[in-house]
Amino acid sequence: MSVKIGVLGVQGAVAEHIKTLERNGVEAVNVKRLEDLSDINGLILPGGESTTIGRLIVQGNMKEKIQELAKNGMPVFGTCAGMVLLSEKIEGGEPAHLGLLNATVNRNGFGRQVHSFEKELNIEGIAEGFNGVFIRAPYISEVGPSVKVLETIDEKVVAVEQDNILAVSFHPELTRDDRIINYFINKCK
Repeated sequence: MSVKIGVLGVQGAVAEHIKTLERNGVEAVNVKRLEDLSDINGLILPGGESTTIGRLIVQGNMKEKIQELAKNGMPVFGTCAGMVLLSEKIEGGEPAHLGLLNATVNRNGFGRQVHSFEKELNIEGIAEGFNGVFIRAPYISEVGPSVKVLETIDEKVVAVEQDNILAVSFHPELTRDDRIINYFINKCK
């Protein structure tokens, strides 16, 4: 079965995700307009600036369609800012964007750009010894009962799965380790 995965292309690490998908034999769609959401098997919400991406989703009339597709079971993968976009609550009172993940997220929870770091992660059921690249990374401070925690750093949740939703605090597209993206591709098949 050929798989077609969209990468929300309004802002952020779009090209890196597209290259990673294509390297793994998947047709990648740069989702810039509402029409681009039709005929895809999954959607990646890349890292970038969550407030800007959230605003551009609304301006492009894509918010309701993304929510509908996800609620109907289409796999969605959020990396870094994508985790913030997916979460139902954002610490500090910022309104939620898509509200699809039963979790509370702390935006830039690991600090500013200068606090960026790499750490070896063991993502349950997906990848042992994975090099996580954290750039102005969020973390999840609270999860609902339907959310499976896949990895933590000092009790801060950095990888989760809730049915068809996968979210990580870090940037797997900035490594050559494709185990997480292949796990997502398999969810989309």
